[in-house]
Amino acid sequence: MQNNTSYAVVDLGSNSFHMMIAQVVAGSVQIIGRVKRKVRLASGLNENMFLSDEAMQRGWECLNLFAERLQDIPRENIKISGTATLRLAKNVDTFLEKAEQILGFPIQIISGEVEAQTIYKGAAYTSSSNKKKLVIDIGGASTELIAGEGHLPQVFTSINVGCVTYLDRYFKDGVLSEANFNSAIEAAELEINKVKSKYSAFDWQEEVGASGTVQAIQEILMAQGFDEIITLERLNSIMQQSVSFGFLDKLAIKGLVQERRLVFPSGLAILIAIFKQLNLTGMTLAGGALREGQLYSMLPELTKLNVRERTIKSVMTRYHIDTRHAQRVSELSLELAEQLAPSWDLNQFEAIDILKSAALVHEVGLQVSYKDQQIHASYLLANSNLPGFTTGQKNLLTAIVRNHRDDIDHSMLSAQTTTSVLLAIRLVRILRLSVILSLRRTDEVLPNIEVSIVGEELSIHLPNGWLEANPLSAAELHQEASYQALQGWQLKLT
Repeated sequence: MQNNTSYAVVDLGSNSFHMMIAQVVAGSVQIIGRVKRKVRLASGLNENMFLSDEAMQRGWECLNLFAERLQDIPRENIKISGTATLRLAKNVDTFLEKAEQILGFPIQIISGEVEAQTIYKGAAYTSSSNKKKLVIDIGGASTELIAGEGHLPQVFTSINVGCVTYLDRYFKDGVLSEANFNSAIEAAELEINKVKSKYSAFDWQEEVGASGTVQAIQEILMAQGFDEIITLERLNSIMQQSVSFGFLDKLAIKGLVQERRLVFPSGLAILIAIFKQLNLTGMTLAGGALREGQLYSMLPELTKLNVRERTIKSVMTRYHIDTRHAQRVSELSLELAEQLAPSWDLNQFEAIDILKSAALVHEVGLQVSYKDQQIHASYLLANSNLPGFTTGQKNLLTAIVRNHRDDIDHSMLSAQTTTSVLLAIRLVRILRLSVILSLRRTDEVLPNIEVSIVGEELSIHLPNGWLEANPLSAAELHQEASYQALQGWQLKLT
């Protein structure tokens, strides 16, 4: 029986074949299935651009797995596309004939330009930013470079540089030497140099990577105690770490997952070349790419809202959060933050927006239990897909929500790497006060509140007689002063 609310996107890539199954739940995309197999189709291309029988057989075997799941999804809700290797292969018709017979659906071989535009849209639809951005996607046999603004790609190119083809060309001997890395970097730079003039006039404000290589590098950085920002200096450091292992089969960099190891050095070399040729300064990981671009093309209504707002609204709906109270706490948090912003430098790292989001979802844990609700909430958020938040932003959001009441877990605030621990603490202090001052869950009894700060000593100025008229709130505020004092933070009530 077909499920009309399910959608499937299949990407026949040069390195891996992917199938993603999704549903729309509470106004947001929910992934309900993923299947990925390392087919390494590109390694089957010979110098005459003919795909080997062995490579095609690997692809057909993978599609046999996909075919079972696709039977349950309406045809109109399915998109299947082939990319660089299938574009290049002169005997592609041989592969397609049997592949389409296996799947029972047509396969569209998309051009490099279409692939680039779709990748950009996938990155944009899963990002909360409308800034001008440069999006990079390093595939198995091609790399896409796309510059655009909002949801609109404006400059796009696909070049025949990929982590599988460069693995076979520059690391086939399995040696992780500086000479092999430099050969791969120089070759990639030559190709990028041919197109870089197209991007020289585009003044992008963000640099985003939408590939397995970028994800692997970000995971390495965070596992090694850095934040999620990728820089040329850090890439060179990771290259030197790779060289120190000597051979590909011994590569064991902290944070590098096993399944990515084989094509990691070649992807790293290509990314270094991109940074050098385009003078990149700091890259983050995109929330989506080709598959997400294809999926959202079937769900145009979901592209109209800001993705972060859509995500928070979906979380609130799924966990039955009291919307009015969440808004009350959020509005009070923003009011306090506005008063404190000049002294506490809150206008950085999207701090105010993260605080707003944390306030709106701070009661997620109530769906598990009132007791330890903040711990339940942090677990649920940490293990949820939150489009519109980078990994670092999600960790910061989770840490703030974890600390919105009761004992303070300083380790979570220290572990997040998006911003300074001091700024994270300041956001927590604001949210904790907002939660306490809103405990009666009604607008009519909220006092007019002024806050002031001297260093880290926070003073709350309440109307005369308010503390006496609200003894429970007063007791909670005095208890909060004790909690904060244990952390070396000062809180005064006047």
